[in-house]
Amino acid sequence: MSNPLNETQLEILKLFSHEQSEEDLQEIKSLLVTYLSEKVVREADKAFEERNYTQAVFNKWKKEHFRKQG
Repeated sequence: MSNPLNETQLEILKLFSHEQSEEDLQEIKSLLVTYLSEKVVREADKAFEERNYTQAVFNKWKKEHFRKQG
């Protein structure tokens, strides 16, 4: 059973209802990726600040192995 489309998906479909050049499609994809990556960074910064994490904690995490074993 398929899920109904959400508002964001509907708006994107409206945007693409008109013919787009390959160059325009690539630019739109790039804009979306940039927007989403900046949003992730903002959320990470917010969480970092709320939890009072220091640069030392972040540096420690970079050295840790987070994958599950087995």
